[in-house]
Amino acid sequence: MPKGTVNIEVFKDRLRLAWSWQGKRFWLYIGLPDSRINRKAAEIKARMIELDIASNNFDPSLTKYKPQKQESISVTELFDRFIDYKKRTISIGGFAKYQGLQKHVSVFFGNKNAIAVTETVSENFRDYLAQKLEPVTVRERIVLMNACWEWGQKKKLVTENPWAEVKISVAPKQRPQPFTIAEITAIVHKFRCDPNLTNYADYVEFKFGVGLRTGEAAALTWRHCSAGCDRIWIGESLSNGARKSTKTNKARTVPLTSRLQQLLLNRRTNDCLPDDLIFTSTNGLAIDSKNFCNRYWKPALAELGIDYRRPYTTRHTLISHGLEAGMNPVAIAALTGHNIRTLYENYAGLVNPPQLPDLGID
Repeated sequence: MPKGTVNIEVFKDRLRLAWSWQGKRFWLYIGLPDSRINRKAAEIKARMIELDIASNNFDPSLTKYKPQKQESISVTELFDRFIDYKKRTISIGGFAKYQGLQKHVSVFFGNKNAIAVTETVSENFRDYLAQKLEPVTVRERIVLMNACWEWGQKKKLVTENPWAEVKISVAPKQRPQPFTIAEITAIVHKFRCDPNLTNYADYVEFKFGVGLRTGEAAALTWRHCSAGCDRIWIGESLSNGARKSTKTNKARTVPLTSRLQQLLLNRRTNDCLPDDLIFTSTNGLAIDSKNFCNRYWKPALAELGIDYRRPYTTRHTLISHGLEAGMNPVAIAALTGHNIRTLYENYAGLVNPPQLPDLGID
Protein backbone atom coordinates (compact mmCIF):
# COMPACT_ATOMS: atom_id res chain seq x y z
CA MET A 1 0.00 0.00 0.00
CA PRO A 2 1.54 3.38 -1.01
CA LYS A 3 2.31 5.72 1.88
CA GLY A 4 -0.73 7.76 2.91
CA THR A 5 -3.24 5.57 1.04
CA VAL A 6 -6.51 4.74 2.82
CA ASN A 7 -8.08 1.43 1.82
CA ILE A 8 -11.72 0.39 2.06
CA GLU A 9 -12.24 -3.03 3.66
CA VAL A 10 -15.18 -5.22 4.61
CA PHE A 11 -15.10 -6.46 8.19
CA LYS A 12 -18.00 -8.52 9.56
CA ASP A 13 -20.20 -7.39 6.66
CA ARG A 14 -19.52 -3.73 7.42
CA LEU A 15 -17.26 -1.19 5.72
CA ARG A 16 -14.16 0.10 7.41
CA LEU A 17 -11.15 2.17 6.41
CA ALA A 18 -7.58 1.01 7.00
CA TRP A 19 -4.26 2.88 6.68
CA SER A 20 -0.89 3.46 8.30
CA TRP A 21 0.60 6.69 9.62
CA GLN A 22 4.03 7.12 11.23
CA GLY A 23 4.40 3.36 11.55
CA LYS A 24 1.08 2.89 13.31
CA ARG A 25 -1.94 1.04 11.96
CA PHE A 26 -5.37 2.78 11.97
CA TRP A 27 -8.91 1.59 11.34
CA LEU A 28 -12.06 3.67 11.07
CA TYR A 29 -15.35 1.79 11.18
CA ILE A 30 -17.91 3.34 8.83
CA GLY A 31 -20.76 1.23 10.25
CA LEU A 32 -22.50 0.76 6.89
CA PRO A 33 -23.11 -2.49 4.97
CA ASP A 34 -21.16 -3.04 1.75
CA SER A 35 -23.05 -1.50 -1.17
CA ARG A 36 -22.26 0.74 -4.13
CA ILE A 37 -23.76 3.85 -2.51
CA ASN A 38 -22.14 3.16 0.87
CA ARG A 39 -18.77 2.64 -0.78
CA LYS A 40 -19.04 6.10 -2.31
CA ALA A 41 -19.56 7.55 1.19
CA ALA A 42 -16.55 5.56 2.43
CA GLU A 43 -14.45 6.83 -0.48
CA ILE A 44 -15.25 10.45 0.42
CA LYS A 45 -14.10 9.84 3.99
CA ALA A 46 -10.97 8.03 2.74
CA ARG A 47 -10.00 10.91 0.45
CA MET A 48 -10.49 13.35 3.35
CA ILE A 49 -8.07 11.38 5.53
CA GLU A 50 -5.53 11.06 2.71
CA LEU A 51 -5.64 14.81 2.14
CA ASP A 52 -5.07 15.48 5.84
CA ILE A 53 -2.09 13.09 5.89
CA ALA A 54 -0.59 14.79 2.84
CA SER A 55 -1.07 18.28 4.32
CA ASN A 56 0.11 17.33 7.84
CA ASN A 57 -3.37 17.94 9.28
CA PHE A 58 -4.11 14.33 10.21
CA ASP A 59 -5.95 13.84 13.53
CA PRO A 60 -4.57 10.63 15.12
CA SER A 61 -7.43 10.62 17.66
CA LEU A 62 -9.79 10.12 14.65
CA THR A 63 -12.35 12.43 16.32
CA LYS A 64 -12.41 14.60 13.23
CA TYR A 65 -13.44 11.67 11.05
CA LYS A 66 -16.01 9.99 13.26
CA PRO A 67 -19.73 10.87 12.90
CA GLN A 68 -20.62 13.57 15.38
CA LYS A 69 -23.21 12.34 17.83
CA GLN A 70 -26.06 14.80 18.26
CA GLU A 71 -26.97 15.68 21.82
CA SER A 72 -30.31 14.23 22.84
CA ILE A 73 -32.49 17.13 23.93
CA SER A 74 -36.23 17.50 24.35
CA VAL A 75 -38.25 20.25 22.69
CA THR A 76 -39.04 21.72 26.11
CA GLU A 77 -35.39 21.80 27.17
CA LEU A 78 -34.32 23.28 23.83
CA PHE A 79 -36.86 26.08 24.17
CA ASP A 80 -35.90 26.66 27.82
CA ARG A 81 -32.25 27.09 26.82
CA PHE A 82 -33.28 29.39 23.99
CA ILE A 83 -35.26 31.77 26.21
CA ASP A 84 -32.45 31.75 28.80
CA TYR A 85 -30.26 33.04 25.97
CA LYS A 86 -32.86 35.57 24.73
CA LYS A 87 -33.75 37.10 28.10
CA ARG A 88 -30.37 38.84 28.18
CA THR A 89 -31.21 40.89 25.09
CA ILE A 90 -34.99 41.50 25.06
CA SER A 91 -37.32 43.71 27.07
CA ILE A 92 -39.64 42.53 29.83
CA GLY A 93 -42.62 42.99 27.52
CA GLY A 94 -40.95 41.03 24.73
CA PHE A 95 -39.88 38.29 27.12
CA ALA A 96 -43.52 37.78 28.14
CA LYS A 97 -44.23 36.44 24.63
CA TYR A 98 -41.57 33.77 25.07
CA GLN A 99 -42.93 32.81 28.47
CA GLY A 100 -46.46 32.53 27.08
CA LEU A 101 -45.23 30.26 24.29
CA GLN A 102 -43.18 28.24 26.76
CA LYS A 103 -46.37 27.01 28.41
CA HIS A 104 -47.84 25.83 25.11
CA VAL A 105 -44.57 24.09 24.21
CA SER A 106 -44.55 22.22 27.51
CA VAL A 107 -48.18 21.09 27.18
CA PHE A 108 -48.04 20.07 23.51
CA PHE A 109 -44.61 18.43 23.28
CA GLY A 110 -44.12 17.04 26.78
CA ASN A 111 -40.87 15.03 26.73
CA LYS A 112 -40.72 14.68 22.94
CA ASN A 113 -37.20 14.74 21.54
CA ALA A 114 -36.35 17.78 19.41
CA ILE A 115 -34.89 15.69 16.58
CA ALA A 116 -38.26 13.88 16.31
CA VAL A 117 -40.06 17.10 15.34
CA THR A 118 -40.87 16.93 11.65
CA GLU A 119 -42.62 19.49 9.48
CA THR A 120 -45.87 17.58 10.03
CA VAL A 121 -45.44 17.84 13.80
CA SER A 122 -44.70 21.56 13.41
CA GLU A 123 -47.91 22.04 11.44
CA ASN A 124 -49.84 20.13 14.10
CA PHE A 125 -48.46 22.53 16.72
CA ARG A 126 -49.50 25.46 14.55
CA ASP A 127 -53.03 24.05 14.36
CA TYR A 128 -53.00 23.53 18.13
CA LEU A 129 -52.10 27.19 18.68
CA ALA A 130 -54.73 28.28 16.17
CA GLN A 131 -57.42 26.84 18.45
CA LYS A 132 -56.33 29.16 21.25
CA LEU A 133 -54.82 32.29 19.66
CA GLU A 134 -55.53 34.83 16.93
CA PRO A 135 -53.88 34.11 13.52
CA VAL A 136 -51.47 37.04 13.82
CA THR A 137 -50.37 35.78 17.25
CA VAL A 138 -49.94 32.25 15.92
CA ARG A 139 -47.67 33.63 13.20
CA GLU A 140 -45.58 35.45 15.81
CA ARG A 141 -45.24 32.26 17.87
CA ILE A 142 -44.17 30.16 14.88
CA VAL A 143 -41.55 32.80 14.09
CA LEU A 144 -40.22 32.31 17.64
CA MET A 145 -40.13 28.52 17.19
CA ASN A 146 -38.21 28.99 13.93
CA ALA A 147 -35.75 31.29 15.71
CA CYS A 148 -35.35 28.69 18.46
CA TRP A 149 -34.40 25.98 15.96
CA GLU A 150 -32.03 28.31 14.09
CA TRP A 151 -30.30 29.00 17.40
CA GLY A 152 -30.27 25.25 18.14
CA GLN A 153 -28.60 24.59 14.79
CA LYS A 154 -25.85 27.09 15.59
CA LYS A 155 -25.33 25.36 18.94
CA LYS A 156 -25.36 21.95 17.19
CA LEU A 157 -28.32 20.81 19.27
CA VAL A 158 -30.46 20.07 16.20
CA THR A 159 -29.67 19.55 12.52
CA GLU A 160 -32.91 20.12 10.63
CA ASN A 161 -35.31 23.04 11.02
CA PRO A 162 -38.91 21.84 10.58
CA TRP A 163 -40.35 25.34 11.17
CA ALA A 164 -38.84 27.15 8.20
CA GLU A 165 -41.67 26.32 5.79
CA VAL A 166 -44.65 26.40 8.16
CA LYS A 167 -47.17 28.89 6.79
CA ILE A 168 -49.86 30.87 8.60
CA SER A 169 -52.47 32.83 6.72
CA VAL A 170 -53.44 36.10 8.38
CA ALA A 171 -56.37 38.03 6.96
CA PRO A 172 -55.53 41.70 6.31
CA LYS A 173 -57.03 44.20 8.73
CA GLN A 174 -58.24 47.64 7.82
CA ARG A 175 -56.10 50.30 9.45
CA PRO A 176 -57.97 52.59 11.87
CA GLN A 177 -59.11 55.88 10.40
CA PRO A 178 -56.79 58.73 11.35
CA PHE A 179 -58.33 61.45 13.48
CA THR A 180 -59.55 64.42 11.46
CA ILE A 181 -58.28 67.92 12.18
CA ALA A 182 -61.64 68.70 13.79
CA GLU A 183 -61.38 65.61 16.00
CA ILE A 184 -57.81 66.44 17.02
CA THR A 185 -58.86 69.96 17.99
CA ALA A 186 -61.83 68.67 19.98
CA ILE A 187 -59.74 66.05 21.84
CA VAL A 188 -56.95 68.48 22.78
CA HIS A 189 -59.55 71.08 23.87
CA LYS A 190 -61.33 68.46 25.98
CA PHE A 191 -58.14 67.51 27.80
CA ARG A 192 -57.26 71.17 28.40
CA CYS A 193 -60.66 72.17 29.76
CA ASP A 194 -61.73 69.12 31.79
CA PRO A 195 -60.19 69.32 35.30
CA ASN A 196 -60.01 65.51 35.43
CA LEU A 197 -57.94 65.42 32.24
CA THR A 198 -55.74 68.52 32.33
CA ASN A 199 -52.71 66.66 33.69
CA TYR A 200 -52.51 64.80 30.38
CA ALA A 201 -53.32 67.67 28.01
CA ASP A 202 -49.70 68.42 27.04
CA TYR A 203 -48.98 64.70 26.70
CA VAL A 204 -51.88 64.23 24.29
CA GLU A 205 -51.03 67.27 22.17
CA PHE A 206 -47.35 66.31 22.03
CA LYS A 207 -48.24 62.79 20.85
CA PHE A 208 -50.45 64.20 18.12
CA GLY A 209 -47.83 66.77 17.12
CA VAL A 210 -44.75 64.52 17.00
CA GLY A 211 -46.25 61.11 16.14
CA LEU A 212 -44.47 59.36 18.99
CA ARG A 213 -44.87 55.72 19.84
CA THR A 214 -46.50 55.31 23.25
CA GLY A 215 -43.33 54.02 24.92
CA GLU A 216 -41.24 56.80 23.38
CA ALA A 217 -43.51 59.50 24.82
CA ALA A 218 -43.43 57.89 28.27
CA ALA A 219 -39.61 57.71 28.22
CA LEU A 220 -38.90 61.39 27.46
CA THR A 221 -36.82 63.23 30.06
CA TRP A 222 -35.50 66.78 30.11
CA ARG A 223 -32.09 65.41 29.19
CA HIS A 224 -33.58 64.59 25.78
CA CYS A 225 -34.72 68.17 25.22
CA SER A 226 -32.50 70.87 23.72
CA ALA A 227 -31.69 73.96 25.80
CA GLY A 228 -34.19 76.06 23.87
CA CYS A 229 -36.82 73.29 23.75
CA ASP A 230 -36.85 73.53 19.97
CA ARG A 231 -35.60 69.97 19.42
CA ILE A 232 -36.27 66.64 21.09
CA TRP A 233 -34.03 63.54 20.98
CA ILE A 234 -35.93 60.25 20.74
CA GLY A 235 -33.84 57.16 21.35
CA GLU A 236 -35.49 55.34 24.26
CA SER A 237 -38.76 53.67 25.08
CA LEU A 238 -40.39 52.89 28.43
CA SER A 239 -42.61 49.84 28.89
CA ASN A 240 -43.59 48.02 32.09
CA GLY A 241 -41.05 50.07 33.99
CA ALA A 242 -38.15 48.96 31.78
CA ARG A 243 -36.22 51.50 29.70
CA LYS A 244 -34.92 50.21 26.38
CA SER A 245 -34.05 51.31 22.85
CA THR A 246 -36.71 52.37 20.36
CA LYS A 247 -38.53 49.76 18.28
CA THR A 248 -36.09 50.14 15.37
CA ASN A 249 -33.03 50.52 17.67
CA LYS A 250 -32.35 53.87 16.04
CA ALA A 251 -32.40 57.36 17.56
CA ARG A 252 -33.68 60.51 15.90
CA THR A 253 -33.78 64.22 16.67
CA VAL A 254 -37.02 66.00 15.81
CA PRO A 255 -37.24 69.78 15.29
CA LEU A 256 -40.39 71.04 17.01
CA THR A 257 -42.97 73.55 15.87
CA SER A 258 -43.07 76.84 17.76
CA ARG A 259 -46.28 75.71 19.49
CA LEU A 260 -44.69 72.46 20.74
CA GLN A 261 -41.56 74.37 21.73
CA GLN A 262 -43.65 76.72 23.86
CA LEU A 263 -45.50 73.75 25.36
CA LEU A 264 -42.19 72.36 26.65
CA LEU A 265 -40.93 75.74 27.83
CA ASN A 266 -44.11 76.18 29.87
CA ARG A 267 -43.64 72.74 31.46
CA ARG A 268 -39.98 73.11 32.32
CA THR A 269 -39.40 74.45 35.83
CA ASN A 270 -36.22 75.95 37.26
CA ASP A 271 -35.71 73.01 39.59
CA CYS A 272 -36.30 70.16 37.11
CA LEU A 273 -33.49 67.65 36.79
CA PRO A 274 -32.11 66.16 33.55
CA ASP A 275 -33.51 62.70 34.36
CA ASP A 276 -36.97 63.94 35.38
CA LEU A 277 -39.74 62.73 33.12
CA ILE A 278 -41.32 65.39 30.90
CA PHE A 279 -44.78 63.82 31.05
CA THR A 280 -46.02 62.08 34.18
CA SER A 281 -49.17 60.56 35.63
CA THR A 282 -51.27 62.38 38.23
CA ASN A 283 -49.04 60.72 40.85
CA GLY A 284 -45.85 62.05 39.27
CA LEU A 285 -44.84 58.63 37.93
CA ALA A 286 -44.29 57.34 34.41
CA ILE A 287 -47.54 57.21 32.44
CA ASP A 288 -48.97 53.71 32.28
CA SER A 289 -50.46 53.31 28.81
CA LYS A 290 -53.28 50.94 29.80
CA ASN A 291 -54.31 53.04 32.80
CA PHE A 292 -54.24 56.23 30.72
CA CYS A 293 -56.30 54.64 27.96
CA ASN A 294 -58.97 53.14 30.22
CA ARG A 295 -59.35 55.98 32.73
CA TYR A 296 -58.87 59.06 30.58
CA TRP A 297 -58.69 58.46 26.82
CA LYS A 298 -61.72 56.21 26.31
CA PRO A 299 -64.08 58.32 28.47
CA ALA A 300 -62.94 61.53 26.74
CA LEU A 301 -63.64 60.18 23.25
CA ALA A 302 -67.00 58.77 24.39
CA GLU A 303 -68.09 62.13 25.81
CA LEU A 304 -67.07 63.84 22.56
CA GLY A 305 -68.95 61.29 20.45
CA ILE A 306 -65.77 60.39 18.56
CA ASP A 307 -65.38 56.80 17.38
CA TYR A 308 -62.88 55.02 19.63
CA ARG A 309 -59.36 54.55 18.37
CA ARG A 310 -56.50 53.67 20.66
CA PRO A 311 -53.97 56.36 21.65
CA TYR A 312 -51.39 54.86 19.29
CA THR A 313 -53.54 56.14 16.42
CA THR A 314 -52.15 59.62 17.15
CA ARG A 315 -48.98 58.39 15.40
CA HIS A 316 -50.93 57.01 12.45
CA THR A 317 -52.77 60.34 12.29
CA LEU A 318 -49.62 62.45 11.98
CA ILE A 319 -48.17 60.22 9.25
CA SER A 320 -51.44 60.12 7.30
CA HIS A 321 -51.96 63.89 7.38
CA GLY A 322 -48.32 64.48 6.44
CA LEU A 323 -48.54 62.21 3.40
CA GLU A 324 -51.87 63.66 2.32
CA ALA A 325 -50.33 67.14 2.53
CA GLY A 326 -47.62 66.02 0.11
CA MET A 327 -44.70 65.63 2.49
CA ASN A 328 -41.81 63.49 1.30
CA PRO A 329 -42.26 59.94 2.71
CA VAL A 330 -38.53 59.75 3.43
CA ALA A 331 -38.78 62.91 5.54
CA ILE A 332 -41.79 61.53 7.43
CA ALA A 333 -39.94 58.27 8.07
CA ALA A 334 -36.99 60.24 9.47
CA LEU A 335 -39.24 62.33 11.76
CA THR A 336 -41.28 59.41 13.07
CA GLY A 337 -38.57 56.75 13.25
CA HIS A 338 -40.37 54.55 10.75
CA ASN A 339 -38.58 52.03 8.60
CA ILE A 340 -38.98 53.55 5.15
CA ARG A 341 -39.96 50.23 3.58
CA THR A 342 -42.58 49.60 6.26
CA LEU A 343 -43.97 53.10 5.78
CA TYR A 344 -44.40 52.54 2.05
CA GLU A 345 -46.05 49.15 2.66
CA ASN A 346 -48.48 50.44 5.31
CA TYR A 347 -49.29 53.79 3.73
CA ALA A 348 -49.05 52.96 0.04
CA GLY A 349 -52.57 54.27 -0.52
CA LEU A 350 -51.49 57.74 0.58
CA VAL A 351 -48.22 57.84 -1.39
CA ASN A 352 -49.11 58.59 -5.02
CA PRO A 353 -52.57 57.03 -4.60
CA PRO A 354 -53.98 55.40 -7.75
CA GLN A 355 -57.09 56.92 -9.30
CA LEU A 356 -59.99 55.07 -10.87
CA PRO A 357 -60.70 56.14 -14.46
CA ASP A 358 -63.70 58.35 -15.06
CA LEU A 359 -66.02 56.33 -17.30
CA GLY A 360 -67.89 59.47 -18.36
CA ILE A 361 -71.31 58.11 -17.41
CA ASP A 362 -74.02 60.81 -17.43
